[in-house]
Amino acid sequence: MISHIIKIFSVFIVSVSIPLISDARTNTGNGNKKHISDYAERISETDLGNAVLGILALGPDGDTLISMNANTLLIPASNMKLITTGLALDRLGGDFRYRTSLGTSGKVEDGILHGDLYILGGGDPTLASDDSIAASLPEVFGKWKTILDSAGIRKIDGHIIGDDRYFDIPMQEEQTWQLDDCGTYYGAGISALTFHENMQNFEVRAGDNVGDPVLIAEKYPVCPWMKYEFNCTTGPAGTGDRLYYYTSEMAPAGEMRGTFAVDRAGKTLECSNKFPAYTCAAYFAGWLEKNGIECSLGPADTGYFAPDSGLESQDGLTIIGGTESPGLSEIVFQTNHESNNVYAEILFHTLGKRLSGSADYLQSGLSAEQLLDEMGLDSGRVNIRDGSGLSRHNLLSPSFICDFLLAMTESGSYDDFVRSLPSPGSEGTMKGVMTEYDRTVTSRIRLKSGSMSGVKCFSGYIFPNGDERNPAVFSIMINNSLLSQYRIQKITDRLIFLIAGAVSGSL
Repeated sequence: MISHIIKIFSVFIVSVSIPLISDARTNTGNGNKKHISDYAERISETDLGNAVLGILALGPDGDTLISMNANTLLIPASNMKLITTGLALDRLGGDFRYRTSLGTSGKVEDGILHGDLYILGGGDPTLASDDSIAASLPEVFGKWKTILDSAGIRKIDGHIIGDDRYFDIPMQEEQTWQLDDCGTYYGAGISALTFHENMQNFEVRAGDNVGDPVLIAEKYPVCPWMKYEFNCTTGPAGTGDRLYYYTSEMAPAGEMRGTFAVDRAGKTLECSNKFPAYTCAAYFAGWLEKNGIECSLGPADTGYFAPDSGLESQDGLTIIGGTESPGLSEIVFQTNHESNNVYAEILFHTLGKRLSGSADYLQSGLSAEQLLDEMGLDSGRVNIRDGSGLSRHNLLSPSFICDFLLAMTESGSYDDFVRSLPSPGSEGTMKGVMTEYDRTVTSRIRLKSGSMSGVKCFSGYIFPNGDERNPAVFSIMINNSLLSQYRIQKITDRLIFLIAGAVSGSL
């Protein structure tokens, strides 16, 4: 009992010796190595309980500011995107662009294409996206129609086929993704012919009474080929949104399950669309019809909706033109600012395709490991299963992440990489991070977040006096936590602030 009281008293002494958050927000001089260590040790013993806390922070001179479980392998969540986007920039360059091509089978005679028109996906993740960097759908379709006009095509006596064969794999999720993630927008999976980030949106609204059916309406894109079942009910007040959407590329069917609380406001529920290539073909066919070009057999794809007449090999097609995506530097910027899983997974599979000739998850993971080795990093220190961080089988350590961040400072794409990382308190995933702290401190930080149930991670750079050429690096990884995301955020905010203060004090 006496020893227990002494321990409590010791924790109290440590806690009062650290400046209160309200005092520390504008006084970076109070941040130093001892404060970081004391705070990290205290919250490990108290707030975090049996959770695992891993931290490493290195000053601009390589001085270790704090190290705690730095070599422990932990689930990185979206901190995995640091590796994916960094490797993509380093290997492909910021000017790299994806190309979507139009190809034809058959011949064009008297303005009629006697054959099929293929939309050949090359991996562009922004096609039909609402993202600010993406061209609008009418703009893209207008360019495609101009290509048809130049080829003398005024009618298509065949199909318009959405062709996603470039990635040479079915549109499937990584096997270690959780089932309840796979029907969400962030677990949509990838396609070489992505459309609207492979999302299917629904408007949902609670019924008037508990137990009533949830009112659900298809929003965008409209997919009349889908068969929906909405086996979900209105839940009691306070129970929130517990809706889950289940779908598969094996059949055009989707089912909504769960409850939606009677006191919840209506919302748009962003789910996954497992037929993006067909959706693209269908929307283009409809747009062409409105603009004077008839397609006699309508849309098709290279999977479930493949034409009965069979498919022409891509090598056998006549390419008549194409369009390009925004530059890779812009795509990576959006990937890291918005933590976009579809973008990250396409980057991951692009590396696999270009390095090994195959875009499947195994080859893409091996390609990422190869690139890490080429950068002088030991890929044997990590386990990589996907590019977005959605898999709980990804394993990184704070020390490996810091080593990677330092390696990127030697890359020709370092400037693009740094620019892609947001500051605390900015828009996107950083909007609620360190909002109570002085902007003169947070503006010198560039970082990536990573969150999922029980996991909270932040890793990135700190620039003393704004010098991006000589940064400090840090990685904070918390796993197996039972705390709410709000409470854990307060802890990580304080840790990042103390590290930033120690960086200033070490100069």
